Amino acid sequence: MSYFSLCHKLFDGYVKCGSLAEARRLFDDLPNPHIVAWNYMISSHVSHGKTAEAIQLYEKMLEGGVIPDEYTFSSVFKAFSDLGLVRKGQRAHALSVVLGFEIFNGFVASALVDMYTKFDKMRDAHLILDRVVEKDVVLFTALIVGYAQRGHDNEALQVFENMVSQGIKANEYTLSSILISCGNLGNIVKGKLIHCLVIKSGLESAVASQTSLLTMYLRCSLVDDSIKVFNQLSHANQVTWTSLISGLVENGREEIALSTFREMIRSSINPNSFTLSGVLQACSSIAMLEVGEQIHGIIVKIGVEGDKYAGAALINLYGKCGNTDMARFVFDALTEVDVVSINSMIYAYAQNGFGHEALKLFERMKSLRLEPNDVTFISVLLACNNSGLVDKGCQVFASIRSNYKIELTRDHYACMIDLLGRSRRLEEAEMLIKEVRNPDMVIWRTLLNACRIHGEVEMAERVMKKVLELAPGDEGTHILLTNLYASAGKWNQVIEMKSTIRDLKLKKSPAMSWVDVDREVHTFMAGDLSHPISHEILEILHELIEKVKTLGYNPDTKFVLQDLEEEKKIRSLYYHSEKLAIAFALWKTSGRNTNIRIFKNLRVCGDCHTWLKFVSSLTGRDIIARDAKRFHHFKEGVCSCGDYW
Repeated sequence: MSYFSLCHKLFDGYVKCGSLAEARRLFDDLPNPHIVAWNYMISSHVSHGKTAEAIQLYEKMLEGGVIPDEYTFSSVFKAFSDLGLVRKGQRAHALSVVLGFEIFNGFVASALVDMYTKFDKMRDAHLILDRVVEKDVVLFTALIVGYAQRGHDNEALQVFENMVSQGIKANEYTLSSILISCGNLGNIVKGKLIHCLVIKSGLESAVASQTSLLTMYLRCSLVDDSIKVFNQLSHANQVTWTSLISGLVENGREEIALSTFREMIRSSINPNSFTLSGVLQACSSIAMLEVGEQIHGIIVKIGVEGDKYAGAALINLYGKCGNTDMARFVFDALTEVDVVSINSMIYAYAQNGFGHEALKLFERMKSLRLEPNDVTFISVLLACNNSGLVDKGCQVFASIRSNYKIELTRDHYACMIDLLGRSRRLEEAEMLIKEVRNPDMVIWRTLLNACRIHGEVEMAERVMKKVLELAPGDEGTHILLTNLYASAGKWNQVIEMKSTIRDLKLKKSPAMSWVDVDREVHTFMAGDLSHPISHEILEILHELIEKVKTLGYNPDTKFVLQDLEEEKKIRSLYYHSEKLAIAFALWKTSGRNTNIRIFKNLRVCGDCHTWLKFVSSLTGRDIIARDAKRFHHFKEGVCSCGDYW
């Protein structure tokens, strides 16, 4: 055995045993290392994450007069891209051109394309592909993956079509990347064509292809097709389970996502932080606090409670279920606080009406040296909005304009217009809309809702015209103006609006409230007395009403949007859905001292808001009500919103 072969085997033995340092010491003792030895040491350092050391070796090799070959370049290009060393990468590229590798060696060209895509220099990457004489699937795939990973999905499809037109057969990685691009674009026609190509190529059982097919169908909202793909898998792994669960949640199939997660656990597949984040998102969307708490237990059990993805999802869960104390507990336990987790905590405070706490956390970002993004500012403005902190909200909005490199979006404007509108600064809110380029229906409806709150009929009629120019059949706008006319006692206009709603065949969503007691969800509609224990519910309800009247409650009939006699208006108020839900929860949890959590699909009306404050004082029970926009925490006769909502 030659000296060279012996050294190479020793290098290989040390590296495979995890003793890279020993291999390096042996290499440094060699008098004149061969190019193969240099390449082996450089590639070994790159594969073990020692990229800086790999580059040092490369530079030492050049200083020693050793000419790099194709294997050297393929390794160092990866090292430069991993460390983001653009200029050094470009110099190495120039040397590869001088040595004739770029145009005639697909191996080097592929590594170059991969490097430039990671530098986000897509034009340079594409130019390299165009110059290569003999292109292959690896080269095309490197560019396709680069485009897909950076969200340039149309460009990825164009490169793929160019590859196919040249008669180059796609591999598993090409197809899996292009399927993701089809899903991102919602291009189901091309997605299905690629699926056929996957089958024709015999790659349907490949893990990357399976996961990409799942993802593509889910992003195109074809849930049944994605489930069909999943059911055909011979061995579903952690990645495919997670992809299915996340996709189901994104498509609003939270219950199926939760049952899929249970099936995954029964199949002895361990979840990771991404799986658990998806499941927690499902729990958040349908406010399943108890199930979310069980997932929290799994997170603690497998030791990822400090993970930033799982942590942000837990904060979101507890925030959306009205438990900001637990959300903050999770936040404080994170091993790494980033913008996503701090945004989640600020938003949790914002939607629960704890504006001052949200602002304190916003200020803390400076000490953590975290740069706020557009989501941060939307959450902070929402916090000011939900807590009536008008002046502070104006300061934050002004700071976005002047001090931060954040582009104001429609969401920022909508928050600010809502804040000004609710504080009766309607003219300022309307002037602000003029700053928005092409204001959409949401912005105009935000102002329209403010007009409804303050009974500004004239401005509301003007704003309604703007909304209906953008969306002639928008039911929400017609209903808002109908309610405004009703609250102002303009019953002729109410009749006209209702006639228009009937002619347009628009439907108003009925007011619904639901409560989760002992893991059973009970739903109530306004005036609906069909519940199996409606007799007991009404007994409790009437008893509550009489008792809170002695504390000062007086039914406010201005919130009855029907032309009825006064007595009938009062009776109508008594049977609002949230009152029925509270009466049921109190009956069901009699003798307990637990919090009551109710949820409503529309905003809580002013009369019910007042009534709930009195009930919390009378019963000594904390009541947490989540409506269409935010949470209200009722405790000892006071609401967290400060009566501003």
